[in-house]
Amino acid sequence: MPSRPSLLFVTDLAYQARGRRYCDEDIFLSSRLRNDFDVALCHPLDTTALMDAFDAVMIRNSGPVLHYQEAYDAFRSQAEARGTKVYNPLSGRADMAGKQYLLDLTAVGQPVIPTVDRPQNLGLLPQSDAYVVKPRAGADSIGLTFVSRRQLDTLTRDDVLIQPRIDFRYEVSFYFVDDAFQYALHAPDPDRRWALAPYLPTEADLDFARRFIDWNTLEHGIQRVDACRTQDGDLLLVELEDLNPYLSLDLLDDLTRDAFVTNVRDSLRRFL
Repeated sequence: MPSRPSLLFVTDLAYQARGRRYCDEDIFLSSRLRNDFDVALCHPLDTTALMDAFDAVMIRNSGPVLHYQEAYDAFRSQAEARGTKVYNPLSGRADMAGKQYLLDLTAVGQPVIPTVDRPQNLGLLPQSDAYVVKPRAGADSIGLTFVSRRQLDTLTRDDVLIQPRIDFRYEVSFYFVDDAFQYALHAPDPDRRWALAPYLPTEADLDFARRFIDWNTLEHGIQRVDACRTQDGDLLLVELEDLNPYLSLDLLDDLTRDAFVTNVRDSLRRFL
């Protein structure tokens, strides 16, 4: 019998995420993938030392990279040098590469929350009573603060992004495997980001989400498009998560969850 492909499944089972249980999701997904692959779980700090023994590295809920930036940079360097297959591939242009994409998409007029990187460029943003300041290397809302226009004048850091504080109706996330839409979830209460409920997207919603999937040009992998619905009814991109998006699999019905796992399995087979 031919050997089965092997996966090094990267996860931080002990990471405490606000409003989510990373460990439960990764225990479930890895257990289902074992039907078709030989799977071993490892902490992100152990990935570089272990990866040569596997056919591919699958990065899942590995926590914010800023908590282990040096080790992550070393992993990327070694994976590229050794030709290691990494899922999602390390060629992602969105959160995987930092927050520069928000500036780039703003500059070309894409429907994102308008973003600049220094107070001198505030004239490029719509006027707002309050602004969001977040680290360029931030994740999971770490380091995010709300400030007034006057407070921005005293900002001295040059490693942040500045956005107007948007008065939105709700946030919505669209989940993709490769370039195929899987499901959508939304947070009806703007103050409870992870109190999610199923969402039935319109064709216009999916066109919005797909434009960012197409822009990212990843042929394989799991991506989450996070957006907010403005009071005018428009969608604006909040984040394109292409490294380790949390999937909220526990909130899905059995049929949707099973279809998602099947599509991930098939994507991995194609990738390998």
